[in-house]
Amino acid sequence: MSSESSSHSLDRPTRTVTLSVNGETVEAEVEPRLKLSDFLREECGNRGVRVGCEHGVCGACTVLVDGRATKSCLTYAVQVDGASVTTVEGLAGDDGDLHPIQESFHQEHALQCGFCTSGFVMATKELLDREPDPDRETIEEGLADNICRCTGYQNIYDAVERAAAELADADYPRGED
Repeated sequence: MSSESSSHSLDRPTRTVTLSVNGETVEAEVEPRLKLSDFLREECGNRGVRVGCEHGVCGACTVLVDGRATKSCLTYAVQVDGASVTTVEGLAGDDGDLHPIQESFHQEHALQCGFCTSGFVMATKELLDREPDPDRETIEEGLADNICRCTGYQNIYDAVERAAAELADADYPRGED
């Protein structure tokens, strides 16, 4: 599906990528070196994808690629050609209602500066899709690839437990939504 072509202004090679971003098909010409995080922010307008360390350590850039938590700063846009990508913006309902995970983070005050929040929310989504009723140790392990410099994690873990309970009570659909 990808085609090689040249950019007229800088004579750099580009490839066509087509992917689903939050349920919308996006097709674009990109340089092979364009990071998925930059593609999502600049080409798609999904500013909830944060760019923190750019080394894959902090997890602020976490998105779901075909349902799996992926650090978008370590992934090139061309690597996800044909995939389905979900960002934090894709979790809220069409009516603007927050996803139960987002609501739980709000209710449990699981954010302070908010920079890491979208990455934690997306890592939580993958965790709860995989393990609907995690114990505290499973939550800690599931979120170990994300760093928060403000909260001390207690409220984040509480938010995940609350979200798990609310999702179970509501019989919320699992997987990509």
